Amino acid sequence: MLYLENLSYHPTSCPHPILHKVNLSLAPQNLGLIIGHSGSGKTTLLEILAGLAQKSSGEIRWRDQILTPENLQMLGGLVFQFPERHFCGNTILEELRLGHPEINYERIMGALTEVGLEHLSLQGAPHALSGGQQRRLALAVQLIRQPHLLMLDEPTAGLDWSMRKQLVNLLAKLKQHWTLLVVTHDASDLLAIADQCWTLDQGILKSNLTEN
Repeated sequence: MLYLENLSYHPTSCPHPILHKVNLSLAPQNLGLIIGHSGSGKTTLLEILAGLAQKSSGEIRWRDQILTPENLQMLGGLVFQFPERHFCGNTILEELRLGHPEINYERIMGALTEVGLEHLSLQGAPHALSGGQQRRLALAVQLIRQPHLLMLDEPTAGLDWSMRKQLVNLLAKLKQHWTLLVVTHDASDLLAIADQCWTLDQGILKSNLTEN
């Protein structure tokens, strides 16, 4: 269970907090959906949960353990908006093993199978994949680390309607085994698979009391 208690983020350069006393709980194998316009604090919240930014106050707990930024980097996997722009490997195999050269073939194929890419050649180029396949590969890059919490920033951005539908179906499948937290400005494709839903506006999080 993920708990956020009075989480705030207020850089000294900003007159107002970017996040203000955010409270959230997300059960295992649930998909939590946070909706907010650009500048509402969505990406900042994910960066804090991924250990990439330091909160100003409040607590982040997984089960009963209070988490430090180092703990958070091990707990979660973050898929950025347009993750294909961050691909560095010349081949799919290189992309999956970046930073983790010890990962074995079974782990690699397990992650690719989770996202429906097990049929691809590991020697293929990531940038030669379709847009939907690139998003799936970005998910596999995080799943191969076996995070407890999988976070996605605007996962359907830039995809056509058919690719969005495929990605939403994949996320519905993944939440059977993983805990997912998704942020988006357009929830039309994702509401149907969300177990919990919140709105983030000017750094303030409010529950939409969505249950499926």
